[in-house]
Amino acid sequence: MRDSVSGSIQAVGRASLSSVSSVGRAGYLALGAFRALRKVDVWGPNLLPQMARIGVDSVPIALFIATFTGVVLALQSSYTFTGAIPLYFVGTLVGKTMVLELGPVLTGLALSGRVGANIAAELGTMRITEQVDALETLAYDPNAYLVVPRVIAGALMFPAVVVLANGIGIASGWITSLYLLDMSSVEFLKGLRLFFRSWDVWFSIIKSITFGITVTSVGCFFGLHTTGGAEGVGRSTTHSVVAASMIILVLDAFLAAVLL
Repeated sequence: MRDSVSGSIQAVGRASLSSVSSVGRAGYLALGAFRALRKVDVWGPNLLPQMARIGVDSVPIALFIATFTGVVLALQSSYTFTGAIPLYFVGTLVGKTMVLELGPVLTGLALSGRVGANIAAELGTMRITEQVDALETLAYDPNAYLVVPRVIAGALMFPAVVVLANGIGIASGWITSLYLLDMSSVEFLKGLRLFFRSWDVWFSIIKSITFGITVTSVGCFFGLHTTGGAEGVGRSTTHSVVAASMIILVLDAFLAAVLL
């Protein structure tokens, strides 16, 4: 019994120390990346390729998710509203839900698996094959060369992908309403405009910027702190996706409480 209690206390202590150590390393990485912003000659040439990898290459999966999200929203809202609320409120629900919540959040979660995992695996492989050490030997700042362009690209491209996903989701909801719900375009657009606020779009963009910074930063953190060979790369990739997804959901609740 005493050994069991002692082992539990030790496990809690090790987990606490590991968490504090991770927070410290994350803060150190963030400080190093902030200082590396002035080294534009190092990270500047890598920015456009990273924007293409993070943003352009992510468009197909984002549009696929947004398309079927809009379809499901239209069908489920019509089922809920039947006989109780005018059917044109389908447009209201599709527009509000896509822009405020499902567009940025689902896109962020999907890209945490695609972008975050890719960054963690790439940088983790560079770490265990000592390519990061080679950069330091050649007097390159790894933060400026590896971290800064990815984080800036995430902050710039996530909003573009989310805005496109919002538009496609609303369009798919509109098409679904026309052909499956016997609604007219006038009815759908009436509901879409009913409670529309320009702040909704800005809120969606703010969320997507924070999600972009989160996904890329978490991927860089776990990638650069990879240990243990190929197995360590797998662990870093998994931890990156899980941590980024959890942080996205926490930020989603926090931003809704603060900004709405």
